[in-house]
Amino acid sequence: MTDHAVDQLRDLITRSSEIALDRIAAAHKQEDLEAVRVEVLGRKGILANVSKDFGKLSAEARSQVGKLLNAAKQEVESALDKRKTAFAQQELNRRLESEWVDLTLPAPGPRKGSLHPVTIIQSEIEDLFVSMGFTVLDGPEAETEYHNFDALNIPRDHPARDMQDTFWLQDGNVLRTHTSPVQVRGMEKLGPPLRMIAPGRVFRNEEVDASHEHTFYQLEGMMVDRDVSVAHLIFFMKTLLSSIFRREVTVRLRPGYFPFVEPGFELDIQCLICGGPGCPVCKQSGWVELLPCGLVHPNVLRMSGIDPEEWNGFAFGLGLTRLAMMRYAIDDIRLLMGGDLRFLTQF
Repeated sequence: MTDHAVDQLRDLITRSSEIALDRIAAAHKQEDLEAVRVEVLGRKGILANVSKDFGKLSAEARSQVGKLLNAAKQEVESALDKRKTAFAQQELNRRLESEWVDLTLPAPGPRKGSLHPVTIIQSEIEDLFVSMGFTVLDGPEAETEYHNFDALNIPRDHPARDMQDTFWLQDGNVLRTHTSPVQVRGMEKLGPPLRMIAPGRVFRNEEVDASHEHTFYQLEGMMVDRDVSVAHLIFFMKTLLSSIFRREVTVRLRPGYFPFVEPGFELDIQCLICGGPGCPVCKQSGWVELLPCGLVHPNVLRMSGIDPEEWNGFAFGLGLTRLAMMRYAIDDIRLLMGGDLRFLTQF
């Protein structure tokens, strides 16, 4: 290769390096720097192509041009690194400004959860009855027809067995319509004497509106022992209701028919709003119908393997959902099952 050709290689290296440095200085973003790197230093870049002509150079010229080429590459690489570092610092500064946090502010604490109003009522009732020697039992929500109806002395032609009142499953079982089946299972497994309550979710095939839900919560309880009387029933119900409403209450019993108790009663509570004279809440009667109860029917005891000649007892049931609505003045039952945090976080 002639001296003139060698001089052209030197000029190409020098010009390419200068142009690259100017473009690096003028770059506005990382992509611009990458374009320069590929065009100048890449495998098919300008300076890489210069190396292909080294075989045509004399040893002396190859040494001189090689040193110049290496110096040019190092200068371009150094400029690229500095510019990339500058871009990275600019991006960091931008993020620090946009994501600035006042470290002198108090740190936000953990978000506190809250209990569902039905859970609050249920826990209070469980604690009360446990303190009086009762056991809390649970049972399956998908229940057998026997435990949900037959063992509770509910006749075959009773309306509660109809499709419009009960969710029947394909295997012949039902979604329990009350928690009384747990009472039956408790008597079968534990036998007398027995004090138990059974809170839980129940299901009714009802049209949903402000006062009715197809899924809600009940608590049913019973006491089986020798010489249990209506006086025992009244004592425990007054104790229960006074605890729930956090005041002394007055109750009365009215005759009522329920297949699993005999005699059966409707327990009314003196209106907590007017105290007796009458108001719209109690429909001017002074009393509010609250829960069914009575002495356990001998057939129910007999079906569970308990001799009604030796043992008797009382049973009661109350709606936990209704009690929560009464305590917290909730006018729409759907709020309790809707999962709306704006409502639930108030408790």
